[in-house]
Amino acid sequence: MAPNLRLNAVAFISPQNHPILIRTFSKQDENAIKYHYIAHTSLDVIEERASSKSSECYLGLLYSMEDVAVYGYITPLKVKIVLAAALTDAVVRDVDLNMIFKALHMAYYSAISNPFLVLQDPASAVHDSSRPLLAGSPKWKHLRRRIDEIARIVGNSSNTSTGG
Repeated sequence: MAPNLRLNAVAFISPQNHPILIRTFSKQDENAIKYHYIAHTSLDVIEERASSKSSECYLGLLYSMEDVAVYGYITPLKVKIVLAAALTDAVVRDVDLNMIFKALHMAYYSAISNPFLVLQDPASAVHDSSRPLLAGSPKWKHLRRRIDEIARIVGNSSNTSTGG
């Protein structure tokens, strides 16, 4: 895996730009709103890159802000995955990041492949059929567990600890 790479947050965003899951790995809860902001501000860059790179899922470095480098990935079904990593002076290879994104994509794919998972919130299904069930619900615990496992593996391979 990527040396000297520490994941700060991972966000999954629906094709309709609704946040599905924003998972932070920092110990400070006050940074959670920062990663919501980062996920939402990356949507414009993702849309721009996705229109020019039609066959490529990995979108590369979207931007860097303060102490965070933000990378993007878009699945064939237009689910966006945003990864916020700690900004370092070390070189982070695209191959390593692409491998992390593919693992995150497969974790999401595995979670939505569960035939017993209801992807629409029953209370809002009558009013808004495009509102997905948020991954904060207990039904998505397998996805959260897999994301935490991927973050732990990436953190262990770079010899840094990630909270979570």
